[in-house]
Amino acid sequence: MTITHPPEVPLSAGYRLAELDDAADRDAIHDVDRWAFAFDLAPEDEAALVWTLEPGRSVGVWHDGPRGTTLAAVHSSYAFRLQVPGGGRIPAAGLTWVGVHPGHRRRGLGRAMLHAHLRRSRERGEVVSVLNAAESSIYGRYGYGVATHRTSATLGRGAGLRDVPGSTDLVVELETLDPQRHGDVVEHVHAQVVRPGWITRDTPALRADHLVDWPSARRGAERRRIAVVRGPAGEPFGYAVFRRKEKWSQENKPEGTVSVHDVLALDAASSRALWGALLDLDLMGSVEVHNLAPDDAGFGLLTELRGINRRLHDDVWLRVLDLPAVLRARAYAAPVDVVLDVSDPLIPDNAGRWHVRGGPGGVEVSRTDAAAHLALDVSDLASASLGGTTLAALAAAGRVTELAPGTLHPAAAAFGWPVAASTGWGF
Repeated sequence: MTITHPPEVPLSAGYRLAELDDAADRDAIHDVDRWAFAFDLAPEDEAALVWTLEPGRSVGVWHDGPRGTTLAAVHSSYAFRLQVPGGGRIPAAGLTWVGVHPGHRRRGLGRAMLHAHLRRSRERGEVVSVLNAAESSIYGRYGYGVATHRTSATLGRGAGLRDVPGSTDLVVELETLDPQRHGDVVEHVHAQVVRPGWITRDTPALRADHLVDWPSARRGAERRRIAVVRGPAGEPFGYAVFRRKEKWSQENKPEGTVSVHDVLALDAASSRALWGALLDLDLMGSVEVHNLAPDDAGFGLLTELRGINRRLHDDVWLRVLDLPAVLRARAYAAPVDVVLDVSDPLIPDNAGRWHVRGGPGGVEVSRTDAAAHLALDVSDLASASLGGTTLAALAAAGRVTELAPGTLHPAAAAFGWPVAASTGWGF
């Protein structure tokens, strides 16, 4: 069988695409990144910077101009294993550091890099590409769809929580965060989560970067702290990385803020113990959290949901690179027997009619000439692939077409999943 890849995008004269050297090109990569995202590190943050990019996975566009050769654009990726419904993991390319120097915009460099990324990822055997989108309008044109979501919320100090048996038997330790001492605890808990879209941090650099306490980020706040929930034998069941910032009203009333960077608990009792500690810190008025799964247990523990300013955000965008491999790897919540007509202008191997047949014990995915039941774009299949968005919701928005009456809802039930898709950290 002939394998097809996204076509190469020709570049204008003076530009050339090339793999970058992890050491020799590091300063140039940093320079393009800071130009593209309009930031610069504070001097005190330079020492805390962690280089997370992996050798052999960065590609740039060089410009050979009259004043010499400069790096005009860059992108890289991580070798991830993405969790799918049912707990299995698939090889994924975590696209990151996508940037074009503002002096070289509108010349097709970004398009050339995205096509190269999709080609290289498929050649490595990675069946999906995932990313956090800086601009949500860009990636749909390359076949990406929102596959996971995150939730942010602001809770008042002392917010009511339901009782959970066993929570009072747990101990919550409050300490100053020490990445060397607490890193293993954080990753131990993180690695045990069973949730579609979950990505573990499998390199020392990614683990170190996640716990960096940027000095400039304190801005009058304290250094990062950690709360660890432990059982009777000392085993960790949850943690929260946070910092507090004091504030006083004109009447000298304490109105400090607890800003939660990362919070995870493995069961209801540890979640109750952890949130009980976060919501009862002295001199604080509110708790802000930004990376919760939409169905995080913390929301179910609250006795009052009004006034918490809960907001839903796009989390990870996903691009299907090998359609049958992705659909075979995941579990299904109900029996499924549906023919999908998928459009994919960039990867012809994905396009056409696919018969998905089976159920919770596994499915067969094969090409077919049979009449299609549902028609959709590969970006919309990406949104439904982890159960994070239902086929019925996509159809309601005109993004899935039901060609055979009565086939949408059974397929939506099968493709859905009882645990919300979420990732919990950014890369």
